[in-house]
Amino acid sequence: MRNLDKFLSLEVDKINGEVFMEISEKMVEGIRVAYIECRGSYERIPEYISEVAGWVLKNGLQMTGRVYGTYYNTPEEVDEEELLYEIGVSIAGEAEADERVKIKNLPSHRVIAALHEGPYTEVGPVIHALIEYAMENGYEITGPVTEVYLNSPLEVDESELLTEVQIPVKRSE
Repeated sequence: MRNLDKFLSLEVDKINGEVFMEISEKMVEGIRVAYIECRGSYERIPEYISEVAGWVLKNGLQMTGRVYGTYYNTPEEVDEEELLYEIGVSIAGEAEADERVKIKNLPSHRVIAALHEGPYTEVGPVIHALIEYAMENGYEITGPVTEVYLNSPLEVDESELLTEVQIPVKRSE
């Protein structure tokens, strides 16, 4: 049986000539999240993160570490005002959702993932490389791209931002 946490190395030579990227296949544990459904420009993402975090604290919940964005379409597919995504944080505790901030349980699921270091605006090639990797290696993509933000632009320089890009997958039959 294959180890789901096994690291798979991939040399990606289609991004800026010579970029080396480590792609891993892993299980993401199920979590409870508070999130906002968003529409429009990605420029408002920092504002949405602050809004969700503020709501969590105001409602006596604890943030448990994961700050994420899940993207249901892309600027390549639709106009900016039609972009659909959700911004959320993992939580512990109980609270009632409201009209703006929702709560849900995300189930455990398998992903392929890669780490991006640098500005959020430059994550696109990593997403494309993961999609290509999935197609070339017998994976079926089972859901939208999620970016997990591992640090904050309030704490580090833009060039040091770390984002784990995850794409949910299953092995093709």
